[in-house]
Order: sequence, then C-alpha cells, then structure tokens
Amino acid sequence: MLVTPGQRADCTQFKPVLEKIRVLRTGPGRPRKNPDSLAADKAYSNGPCREYLRRRGIRHTIPEKTDSQAARLRKGSRGGRPPGFD
Repeated sequence: MLVTPGQRADCTQFKPVLEKIRVLRTGPGRPRKNPDSLAADKAYSNGPCREYLRRRGIRHTIPEKTDSQAARLRKGSRGGRPPGFD
C-alpha cells in the first residue's frame, strides 16, 4: 500500500504498486511478479499506463475516457485502433 497526498493523481503510483505485486503459486516456488491480467478504472487509461502493461506482457481491461475516445475519432484513420476488450 502506498499513501499519497489527497490532491495527487492515482496514476502516478501505478508503476510502483505493480512492481510490488507478487502472485503466490499453488505449489513450491517463488511468487510470480506478473499477474495474468489487470482490471482498472478510467483513471489509468492513459498511454504510459497502457504502454507499461504491454511491455510487461500483462493483459488489461481499462475503459477508455470519453475525451480520449473523441480525440481518437477526430483524428480519423490516424487516430489508431481503440483498446479492445469486452
């Protein structure tokens, strides 16, 4: 658990929290450092958070903010692909 001032954005502590996570194994062996998947809210939908998860190979389900979605749609074919999840 990390505690920050009330006015500080949550996404600033995204990487430090994920680096401290350990997933216990059912049998012997040391805990895994990468969870199978992650579910987060819209506060973590920014590019750096998604990029960090992709680099570590962690599947994620994070809804896209409406303003980010509108900006992507405004760019047309240059806006990129929307994040895919069900």
